[in-house]
Amino acid sequence: MATGGGGGSASNHDVQESSSAQSGAPVTLSNAPTAALGPPASPPVLAVSREPGVYNWQATKSSLKERFAYLFNNELLSDVRFVVGKGRQAQRIPAHKFVLAVGSGVFDAMFNGGMATTSAEIELPDTEPAVFLLLLRFLYSDDAHITPETVMSTLNAAKKYAVPALATHCVEFVSKHLKAHNAFMFLTQARLFDVPQIASLCLDTIDKSTAEAVNTEGFTDIDLETLCTVLERDTLNIRENRLFEAVAHWAEAECTRQRLPATSENKQKVLGKALQLIRFPLMSVETFPTANPTPRPSNNDRSCCYVRGEECTINRFQHVESRWGYSGTSDRIRFNVSRRISIVGFGLYGSIHGHTDYQVNIQIMESDKHLTVGQNDTGFSCDGTSNTFRVMFTEPVEILPNVSYTACATLKGPDSHCGTKGLKKVTQESATGTKTTFVFFKSPGNNNGTSVEDGQIPEIIYYT
Repeated sequence: MATGGGGGSASNHDVQESSSAQSGAPVTLSNAPTAALGPPASPPVLAVSREPGVYNWQATKSSLKERFAYLFNNELLSDVRFVVGKGRQAQRIPAHKFVLAVGSGVFDAMFNGGMATTSAEIELPDTEPAVFLLLLRFLYSDDAHITPETVMSTLNAAKKYAVPALATHCVEFVSKHLKAHNAFMFLTQARLFDVPQIASLCLDTIDKSTAEAVNTEGFTDIDLETLCTVLERDTLNIRENRLFEAVAHWAEAECTRQRLPATSENKQKVLGKALQLIRFPLMSVETFPTANPTPRPSNNDRSCCYVRGEECTINRFQHVESRWGYSGTSDRIRFNVSRRISIVGFGLYGSIHGHTDYQVNIQIMESDKHLTVGQNDTGFSCDGTSNTFRVMFTEPVEILPNVSYTACATLKGPDSHCGTKGLKKVTQESATGTKTTFVFFKSPGNNNGTSVEDGQIPEIIYYT
């Protein structure tokens, strides 16, 4: 009888029980996302992971989960092997068809479908052994051993092998650990593995903490397309001159990657279309002599009026409840402010029924003159939580002190969450110590029920 070490580690001991008892030529999965490579040379063979002298190992495991976890990466009772990776880095990983088929529709089709393989050895030359082991560990034990370095590759494997529970763990991991200092790292990986949900979370974090995010090493590591995606956004919380300085540092790093001298001409060359996304009219002339590459005025009219400054958000409700319905009538709330600001959008509640897309028209009107000073026909996606979702104007709306305005939102979609216990007066202090006071009033006429105390339009997003 073959003996070996613990159930979760590999060894190079020979196994006498499997190759002669099972037949069929090795099969290679060729539909993986990267190019298939040749089979490994002399991959290591795992030994049976059974403690010496212990034959009734089942008696030492008190639960079904423990018993299946014991079989993970274990030759004991295995009926299939995967040769994972290539060359000297390849590993031969034992598995159990029943366990894999129960946890994955892809494995079920592989072993039990109409074109099921009869091979006892399956080659995966273009898969990382560490990632494949993370996937198998989850199938055997429901344990998701995820780190910031492996979360995206694990998510990719979960999608490839149709293991949605593991994919959910990966998304939750990113949501929990996403911060300004790692937002660009996660964003790069999310774009690489085509995970728009995580990319959206990263961009929201970058919006809120732009200055901190662009000062990280992860920012200088991003590719040009990702850089352009960020620069196109109207919601970055940073002054344009500081953003330009960060972009100049990115250009220096890109010159190094391309083995080019970091001259002004080469920086402009590697920036390409990204340089046109810098809104130079928003920068003071004094910043130009120190800027490198030399800035050129943009022809984008939007940039002439948009101020990427310090973003602030006020929330006028103390609690969130459900439900709030829509029938084509606008939700409205009147307000005035204590100082001059620029409103750039609203935070709106989303559906109580899970992931939903809304169409919405947002407006700000000068109440006494019935004059629309800003509007946008747009939409937003929500995830079914009670969070608010940003809906932005195409241009900032200048708000003057002590003038009455009306915020309007006309939504098309299912019932949503709503706010309760609203505040009549809200004072918001910015990071620089600037205080802005909003005073809210009920809008007369048909306002879909929204008032100071209850309803929609919980947040106003503005720049000081």
